[in-house]
Amino acid sequence: MFVKVCGLATTADIDVATEAGADAIGLVISERSVRGLAREQAARLAAHVTTGATGVTSVLVVDDMPAAEAAGLARDIGIGALQLHGPAYGEEDFAEAFALFPHLWRATSLKDRPDTRVGVYREEVLLLDSPEAGSGARWDLSLLDTARPEGSWLLAGGLTPGNVAEAIRQARPWGVDVSSGVESAPGVKDPELIRSFVTAAKAAGAWAAR
Repeated sequence: MFVKVCGLATTADIDVATEAGADAIGLVISERSVRGLAREQAARLAAHVTTGATGVTSVLVVDDMPAAEAAGLARDIGIGALQLHGPAYGEEDFAEAFALFPHLWRATSLKDRPDTRVGVYREEVLLLDSPEAGSGARWDLSLLDTARPEGSWLLAGGLTPGNVAEAIRQARPWGVDVSSGVESAPGVKDPELIRSFVTAAKAAGAWAAR
């Protein structure tokens, strides 16, 4: 089970997540998010992942930046993948980004009636989130009964250490993504919650693979 811990803001957060066994960490640049970083912060944290967390993917998450600009930034700071988050990014945006940076992730909500085929915009990973990204709100996973992706896709939205195992059993994703579900306050990550989440997700993934 692939696990991404998103919205990290410090090198200590990164160290906790990677030591717990996370496969990816998300760095958010957004004027609309309490977890938004300055570009200089994101660059410094991306460098920390590169030097201190072998095998962990750093993911730059944007929702209000032009795709080409975001791709250029991802390339310049040495990020592992770029996540274009939300319905504002269409096929042309992904094409523009891909020309500058090849490792793209697409994040959307079923509310927007997206194409749920992984790779339709040449993205490597598809993420299905709550209609209100970063809100911690759960959504109706039964909607996946008629729109379940295949391949490398992440389930996000309202996941916590206490409910992630159940969500994995119901949705059967390739991986999961968490942010607010491992926080003690908005934008403040809790080390114990991070550890508990990664452990629970990995255990549930191993059970589902039997």
